[in-house]
Amino acid sequence: MTTLIILAVLVVLVLWLILAYNGLVRTRNQAQEAWSDIDVQLKRRYDLIPNLVSTVQGYAAHEKTVFEDVTKARSQAMQATGTAKADAENQLSATLKSLFAVAENYPDLKANQNFLALQSELTDTEDKIQAARRFYNGMVRDLNTKIQVFPTNLFANAFGFTKMDFFGNDLTDAEKQPVQVKF
Repeated sequence: MTTLIILAVLVVLVLWLILAYNGLVRTRNQAQEAWSDIDVQLKRRYDLIPNLVSTVQGYAAHEKTVFEDVTKARSQAMQATGTAKADAENQLSATLKSLFAVAENYPDLKANQNFLALQSELTDTEDKIQAARRFYNGMVRDLNTKIQVFPTNLFANAFGFTKMDFFGNDLTDAEKQPVQVKF
């Protein structure tokens, strides 16, 4: 009878280990998939930016520094990896805001169908990037929680599971301030 109880406890323990391990693998894979989804949307944004810049350039030739800044930020964002990617993406978003500010000064440009279509596509892409970031951060939260809570924390490190970093966790003080609207 004692042997049967010990055997039953061992079976339950092994089944629990298998389920916990599979849960960690599943969550890690979902987080990696979410990161890939972010990359897909960022690629879409990178493809739209040159078209948008060239459309605006025709109207605002004297705004050379804005175009150079956008091009430089795009290049840095494309080359960045890991947690530096979030910083580079935040910088690119800031330079795109300056590009749209330049566009505001040109009424003919704001009425240009190509510009409006590109601006709409870029806005849609930015929304998708935000959704992908939220999903990724949710998956990272779930994985990090599973790695840190008892009893999975006892074997998670032994199986090579490590915490992942959140996307966009390092906003500057200026980015944390509320936007001031002046009329």
